[in-house]
Amino acid sequence: MEQPNLTYIEKLAGNDEVFKNKFIAILKDEFPIEKEEYYETLNASKTDETALIVHKLKHKLNILGLEKAYGLSVIYEEELKKGDTGLAPKFTTILDTIESYLNTI
Repeated sequence: MEQPNLTYIEKLAGNDEVFKNKFIAILKDEFPIEKEEYYETLNASKTDETALIVHKLKHKLNILGLEKAYGLSVIYEEELKKGDTGLAPKFTTILDTIESYLNTI
């Protein structure tokens, strides 16, 4: 399984540690909120709203170097728009991996 990393953020920040740390802080602030919103809408069977949240979250996957997970989230977003939640278990694994990683940086 892919592991999150800071490669993209480090390239973007260059030698600017303040920018890098602010970017990471934003991820750490936003991710738990979006994850909670994801579960709330998913559990309420609001698949259109869930798709919107997956859309927001997928950009964080890309930022954290999770290319395969990003690809899966693109497919999942489209399936949610059709009412299909079949990829939810795989997406949950991705979210849990990100949460664990963010807790270590």
